[in-house]
Amino acid sequence: MRTRRLGRTGLDVSEICLGTMTFGHQSDEAAAFAILDRAAEAGVSFIDTADAYPVPMAPGTVGRTEEIIGRWLVGKRHRFVLASKCALRMGPAPDDEGLSRTHIMHACEESLRRLGTDHIDLYQAHCPDLATPQEESLRAFDDLVQQGKVRHVGCSNFAAWQVALGLGISNQHGLRRWDTVQPRYNLLQRDIEAELIPLCRDQELGVIAYNPLAGGFLSGKYRRTEAAPANTRFTLEKTGQLYRDRYWHDAQFDIVERLQAFFDARGKQLATAAVAWTLARPGITSAIVGASRVEQLDATLAAATTPLDEEERAIMDQAWSLPVGAPPRTS
Repeated sequence: MRTRRLGRTGLDVSEICLGTMTFGHQSDEAAAFAILDRAAEAGVSFIDTADAYPVPMAPGTVGRTEEIIGRWLVGKRHRFVLASKCALRMGPAPDDEGLSRTHIMHACEESLRRLGTDHIDLYQAHCPDLATPQEESLRAFDDLVQQGKVRHVGCSNFAAWQVALGLGISNQHGLRRWDTVQPRYNLLQRDIEAELIPLCRDQELGVIAYNPLAGGFLSGKYRRTEAAPANTRFTLEKTGQLYRDRYWHDAQFDIVERLQAFFDARGKQLATAAVAWTLARPGITSAIVGASRVEQLDATLAAATTPLDEEERAIMDQAWSLPVGAPPRTS
């Protein structure tokens, strides 16, 4: 497993990051431990989680994923770069969500407790909070860094203008800046190439891509004539509807069927190729892969050692410009 420098920080992370949003719902603790063990054996040293996990997020389960990871990390915390996130609702009180100073400081303390650690290597804003000025949020993150509870800070699901605004605020006030972004990115969803990726390359931000398999859609296991199986990303309450709205369309099925036939003829799994394509894109630092069963990691972990030739890259590049949308600008 190769490592890459995370933006301009001093951290080196595995190019494949293990996503953990299934732990505590789709995967019980035993399955989660098996997934973590398998990823670690393959050389994955980068783990991403969030305080509101597992998905689907519910009042009775928030925090469960971090607790599972914390128990697994006992005795080996130093071997891993640990990333977590805050902003999503964690309880009924008004300040139990968002990026206010009150919520960020409390959320970090709770994550440290659940994870059983004295610091989080990368602490991220899970999503924008339009009701709170970024200066307030960045001052809270800066204080956590000064206190030694957080090493680096990042943001997830931010538009390019929001990232740029935050960088300007940090520069103006001498605050810890965003070191990373975590956007949704795969060969069916490439809009970040227009503005966010060029911004990150110019400003040396690490880019941690989530959803490289489009929630499993790019594994090729779904059929347009069949309902999605239970306990998958496409059937998990509100999350399932979100993923169906994103990907469950004839145009996307056409692309997947075309790509699967192409890679089947070459003896490669589409899931492996899709993650390898993401890792090979300019500006990408790491790709987040998850699993609900340990055997699902076989195809995605193989992406780290599966190069794509020119013809393979070309056919995957063309997918975005077919029925899904116009080719994005690239830098």
